[in-house]
Amino acid sequence: MTTRSAILVSGLFWCVVALLNHNAFGSDSLSHVRVVWRGDAATQAIVSWSTATAGDVHALQIRAAGEETWNTIPCEQNLTLGESSDADAADAALSPLHIHHVPLANLKPATKYEIVAVSDLVKSSTFSFTTAPADNRPTQLLYGGDSRSGWEHRQKMNRLLQRLVTEAERQGRPPVLALAHGGDFVNRGHRIDQWRQWLDDHELTTSDEGRLLPIIPTRGNHDYGEPFNAIFGFQAGDANYYTTQLSPAIRLLTLNTETTTAGDQRNWLASELTTIAPISRWLLCQYHKPAFPAVKVPSGALTNWVPLFEQYDVDLCLEADGHCIKRTPPIRNNRIDPTGVVYVGEGGLGVGQRTPKTNRWYLQPPAVTGRGHHVHLLTFDRD
Repeated sequence: MTTRSAILVSGLFWCVVALLNHNAFGSDSLSHVRVVWRGDAATQAIVSWSTATAGDVHALQIRAAGEETWNTIPCEQNLTLGESSDADAADAALSPLHIHHVPLANLKPATKYEIVAVSDLVKSSTFSFTTAPADNRPTQLLYGGDSRSGWEHRQKMNRLLQRLVTEAERQGRPPVLALAHGGDFVNRGHRIDQWRQWLDDHELTTSDEGRLLPIIPTRGNHDYGEPFNAIFGFQAGDANYYTTQLSPAIRLLTLNTETTTAGDQRNWLASELTTIAPISRWLLCQYHKPAFPAVKVPSGALTNWVPLFEQYDVDLCLEADGHCIKRTPPIRNNRIDPTGVVYVGEGGLGVGQRTPKTNRWYLQPPAVTGRGHHVHLLTFDRD
């Protein structure tokens, strides 16, 4: 996989100044309906939502668009956030956040599903999401990170994400499958009030018609503690590295720089790449702290993961944490090489921006650098 021309990476710099109100879906007692992807996104998903009280009976109603009959699937995981020992004084003044997860399997590829979250007698509005394809049709993916602060800018960026998804649909461009989020969702990972605000703001990515933008989440250094796992449907103590298949040709490996980058995680990465590299046209990796940073020092990814990225011809690495705009030339063996790996980032979904250190060799032209709130739009074609 040495051809790079089919991956079009665009830094879309936010320039919208209008502020709109949140979409009004459901009720005050049921909110934050969302979809999380990991595994085979053509056939699997996790649907989650929040309630103001613990309730007794929680379930998801689901049907393929155009069908008359709804299927009802009970929740497998109901959690309460805000009563743990690490909750601080700011959380103590708030009511707990109750989270409900329904894992879905055996879905049909490239299919629009309508869903309604039900908690006791309260129903959400009807939402929808579309599964990933099982063929190699052209698709798009949004990537961005660092939405932990600058909430007004985060809200504006979320409206931009929603607009990009809607415009792709209305203009007949390849569909935007999901948002790969590079981590640092919130500023203090144990603060339930900050997660509640992030969930409120994420609703702005939902279209007026109720179209949900699935999330592929990465843990950042500010996302410490168990709330991250609870919010995104991981089991308690999960190590947060996994693979998402976006089509038969596209696989995205999500890694975790907030634990050791060697040992079990490196062994998993080597094993996973050995398995999927021969059957993947496009290989992408996302993680929070950069291997080739534009602002900070390299993370353990440089030593423990980059040799594997190069050995297995990974195409694109999605990085965050630096709070700036970056796209490197292809890199192999610590020099520019047309057969190498491209690194993009580094987080612009609301957080204040920094100035890249352009004197670094991999940030010299033809590298692209800058500062400004931004998202990367990745387009995958058949070629």
